[in-house]
Amino acid sequence: MRLLVIRFSALGDVAMTVPVLVSLARQYPDVSITMLSRPFVLPLFEESPPNLHFKGVDLSRYKGAAGLYRLFRELKREGNYDAIADLHDVLRTKILRTLFRWTGAKVAHIDKGRKEKRALTEPRRKALKQLPSSFDRYEEVFGKLGYPVQTAFRSIFEKGKADCALFSQVTGIPDGKHWIGIAPFAAHNGKKLPQATTLRLIHELSANSNWRIFLFGGGKAENELLEQWAANYPDNVLSVAGKLKLKGELALMSHLDVMVSMDSANMHLASLAGTPVVSVWGATHPYAGFMGWGQSIDNAIQTDLPCRPCSIFGNKPCRRKDYACLTRITPEMIMQRIRPIVDAPGQA
Repeated sequence: MRLLVIRFSALGDVAMTVPVLVSLARQYPDVSITMLSRPFVLPLFEESPPNLHFKGVDLSRYKGAAGLYRLFRELKREGNYDAIADLHDVLRTKILRTLFRWTGAKVAHIDKGRKEKRALTEPRRKALKQLPSSFDRYEEVFGKLGYPVQTAFRSIFEKGKADCALFSQVTGIPDGKHWIGIAPFAAHNGKKLPQATTLRLIHELSANSNWRIFLFGGGKAENELLEQWAANYPDNVLSVAGKLKLKGELALMSHLDVMVSMDSANMHLASLAGTPVVSVWGATHPYAGFMGWGQSIDNAIQTDLPCRPCSIFGNKPCRRKDYACLTRITPEMIMQRIRPIVDAPGQA
């Protein structure tokens, strides 16, 4: 049995496939599973079970219907897939799965719950309830194909923590201090921690000489900003943005005591590394189903506003014009969640 799984973007959504796919591979060792995605996410799958394979595709080489047909032909030559799991359900994946259906392959696709998500974000009369998580929705796809899966997952690293050699040239080796990560950015304004709040949080954390703080981000502007902030606290704050590749960042996250992250890819990456996350939610809400794998709702920081959530992805302009959902979150609120995790028995 050969199964092709398709999910191209974004990084957080691909990361959320990992616990389900790893569990699927372990529960069905005789099924050969190929994950089709963008090449840069390969590190998420490098330590997967032997029957879970990864194929990276540069979609810029397969533009339009003709390009997708060429990709389909290449995939057919590489393997006679019996079933197709479309975990993305966008135009290009609809085309691919239809082509495979015409060859006799069994096909199933994700139900993203668009209608119930719209109800969750209605300006008035919100249907404020917990929706199925992305993990639930991914599991449902495999159930439709005849492979029900019970997701059981701890970390992408077999020993729980990765080899320090993957990051030590940048950070040094773990030194007995508590290591704390901060990832204050996100793709959209509705999910970014205000800079003033981030700066105060870094200041509060850096005051403890037994804590070491690592700043995570991506892109030139974020990297430069994080570097400036870290320079104010040379003793125990370090920006790793732009200094480590994805594999190195995942490895470092596995050695953190806790990660502070927005509703963003870093929340999911830390979750894959088995690290507790204090998650900060602005315009979005955990009810939409995007909480990191294994993370506690008790560590989700949110403001109680009638307009929340106003967006599933945080990409809509603030109706209030002030992003109160984020500006009302204080460093003290975040610190209150960090301390119990760091002080828990068994932490370094």
